[in-house]
Amino acid sequence: MEIYLPIAEVQINVVLVLFVSFIIGFISGLFGVGGGFLMTPFLIFMGIPPAFAVANEANNILASSTSGTLTHWFKKTMDLKIGWFVIGGGSVGTLLGIITFSYFKEIGKIDLIITLAYMYVLAILGSFMLRDGILEIDRIKKKVIIKKKLHTHYWIHGLPLRMRFKTSKVYESALVPIILGLFVGFIAAIMGVGGAFLMVPAMIYLIGMPTNLVPGTSLFVTIFITGFVVVLHAFTYNTIDLVLVLILITGSIAGVHSGQKVGQKLQGSELKTLLALLMLGVGVLMAYDTFFRNGTPSIQIPTDKIVEISEFGNTIFNLASKYPVVYGISSIFLALVAGVAVSFIRRQISKRINKPAMY
Repeated sequence: MEIYLPIAEVQINVVLVLFVSFIIGFISGLFGVGGGFLMTPFLIFMGIPPAFAVANEANNILASSTSGTLTHWFKKTMDLKIGWFVIGGGSVGTLLGIITFSYFKEIGKIDLIITLAYMYVLAILGSFMLRDGILEIDRIKKKVIIKKKLHTHYWIHGLPLRMRFKTSKVYESALVPIILGLFVGFIAAIMGVGGAFLMVPAMIYLIGMPTNLVPGTSLFVTIFITGFVVVLHAFTYNTIDLVLVLILITGSIAGVHSGQKVGQKLQGSELKTLLALLMLGVGVLMAYDTFFRNGTPSIQIPTDKIVEISEFGNTIFNLASKYPVVYGISSIFLALVAGVAVSFIRRQISKRINKPAMY
């Protein structure tokens, strides 16, 4: 089944995009990370222009992050004070990222910059994670126990404006989460990711937060950072395609909840190694896609059928053209409503399953 995306102006196979978004959602739930750093490259592989892939995946992440944040809110497993400081830095970083995005877009190099960013980030992070994962597996097999310091101190911990964060029980400079947010916001604007794969290790090793508070705080921050990215992309470039967003949200939300169940059965070291291999693989595929592909999508279902824009697509196109502000707000509202709805549905199902039997 093929449709024409009215804003991105490309033809896609709905079944293929649903399948890929489900698989990446599954991987996100399995490894406990955001799937933006995987989904955006795969959208590019399927022939969607990088600038549109970045914006629409950010909108998709907004929905899944909202759902995940509410789950942690109910469990009270997040540090809102640290989260707000990261968001403060993230808002500035996002603005700087959009300015950088605009510059490279004006000179016609934005597609190359997005691709190179993914290549290097995935290759570097994947290499470090693969090394750590292999070493951990080796130590487990040899039953070697290494005692580590609770919190290693770097130069960044000597910064001024130190304050106490009661929820995480850390005494830290307020500049640390602000600088983290600045960096993550910049990367999110360029790459269309939520930044969880950068925030999670930084919150653990730099800020020193308890591990159980990190996922919820990271998701809380992601809502605002991806929200800023979606707003700026929607109002500045008109790159949000609601038809594509609906497909992505449907597939990824279903995949995330399936992956979470399977992920509980695997060890952390195994997950880290598998994720590292996946990141390296995508990085290599991005390099191939950039330097060796001759203008055809790397992932596609061959077809000779040419699909015309539907009535729904025409409505989306007209709304985006005539009322860009309303259209941009609608895309954010759609993501937030989807995230909240799934979170409450999941909560009700969980209550029914865990409800004690009456005799």
